Amino acid sequence: MDAGDGSPATSPLDAVAAAFKSRVVELQDLVLARSMFPATGVPDLKSVDASVTAMESQVQDIRRCLQEELDAIPKAKKLIERSLKQQEKLQHMLANLPSGMREDVFATHFEQSSSRMQPECFNFSSSVPEYNECELKIKEEPVAAPKKGRAPAPRWYISSEELDSLSSYMRGRLTLEKVNIAINEVASYADVNAHLVTCPKQKLSADVFDKALELRDIAATGAVKGKPFFLEVDIKGPGLKLDNTGKAILTVLRHLGRIHETRIGHHRVFLLSKQA
Repeated sequence: MDAGDGSPATSPLDAVAAAFKSRVVELQDLVLARSMFPATGVPDLKSVDASVTAMESQVQDIRRCLQEELDAIPKAKKLIERSLKQQEKLQHMLANLPSGMREDVFATHFEQSSSRMQPECFNFSSSVPEYNECELKIKEEPVAAPKKGRAPAPRWYISSEELDSLSSYMRGRLTLEKVNIAINEVASYADVNAHLVTCPKQKLSADVFDKALELRDIAATGAVKGKPFFLEVDIKGPGLKLDNTGKAILTVLRHLGRIHETRIGHHRVFLLSKQA
């Protein structure tokens, strides 16, 4: 079929099937023409026709499987892109994680791994048994079902390149360690506030009941709804305080797009940004 005749191009598989079917029809005509007794050749031709029909069915199955594979390719590409983006985020967080927090993370992971490697029982018998009475197996830790509710507040740490890109008067004497510790701290403030907002009223203690109601009113406003946030009054240290250093850190975080500020009533509200 010519490409310029305006008709849709056929696939190679369709062309092979059509050519095969045409050849079978020609053979049928030749057999009928040369047979002295056409009636005796009909059963043979029927068997040939049945074989051709079965082959056509197989070709259709192959075509359907190929189409399913083609349809799955875009979904696989999207999944790979999301996985790579998530990997970049995790690598960024690990590279800029404060050193103190990094030691805690690796120490906890090492302790958990070591505890899993310890056997459940030991054989202290003086005689050597012919077989092991207890097998040393690494048990898999039970995986808790994911809890429903809000996701943890984002911890979008800054990199040394971002800190160096700031002007000297804005950066001042701030270090990467101080800023990233502050980011982790404000995220913990947002996690606490999210818990107070979503916690049932009957489970709230008397000392946080009024604050929880106030936070719920703030969380219901259009500027804050659905976003992790903390208040200026939540800032109490130790990594971030309302002193000159703390104010400089907030300025840097606002300049780098980690937080956004708004005012609701008499409260100064900070919204945490998610990493793109």
